[in-house]
Amino acid sequence: MTAQLHFADAGEAGDLAAFLARLIHYDKAAAVRLQAAGDTLAVFGRPPSFEVLAIRTARLAKPYEHGIETSLDVTVSAGELLEYVGESADSAEHAGDAGGTGGTGDAVVPQAVTGPPWAGVLPPRGGWQPEPGLPPVGEVRQLVAAAVAEFKSRVEELPQEQRVRAELDQVGREIWSRTIGNTGLPVRAAHAAQALGFLRGDSLDLLSSGPWLRLRTNYGSIAVRRAGVGGLSVTPA
Repeated sequence: MTAQLHFADAGEAGDLAAFLARLIHYDKAAAVRLQAAGDTLAVFGRPPSFEVLAIRTARLAKPYEHGIETSLDVTVSAGELLEYVGESADSAEHAGDAGGTGGTGDAVVPQAVTGPPWAGVLPPRGGWQPEPGLPPVGEVRQLVAAAVAEFKSRVEELPQEQRVRAELDQVGREIWSRTIGNTGLPVRAAHAAQALGFLRGDSLDLLSSGPWLRLRTNYGSIAVRRAGVGGLSVTPA
């Protein structure tokens, strides 16, 4: 029997589809790790341009179950999952437009793939504590905009013959590795949050657990390892 996800509503499926599409924009061959238990699905992805771990959750209409299995933990192709989730969102929306209840939308779980190295090491599930020092969300957005503008300006100042990948990467590392205030959170985490559609609304929190920092919004989270923190405490595959 093929495993399926039953989303709480079309909006949940649509938001997840948008997240997957953004991941694929940065990596056509992107893989995502899915973990579902109870009525919550967590999707983990790693956009290579940002060197962070992106986390998006979706509400399920009922607790996940597949035969005698009550939880799901699998790495799949982001592109294949997007096809199924996109169809789920479209069918539920069309049912609503036709005068029906709208449906919750079901999506097939694709076949497992060999996961990239990052998929074997995830942040811990619990133990997250608030971290002080994060500026208001409006200031964080301004900081990201200023960093993007600086990157473009510095690249434009380079002679044409120096606009090679190694030089651009060096400029990018210098800018995106800067920390936000005294938090230890690199600017690239906030940049990733904005690029993936997470940096919306007024809710923005910074949490920590062991060597991990997590920038959390109502639309998703970005997790990174703190520089210089040893003794990794992670969740193995």
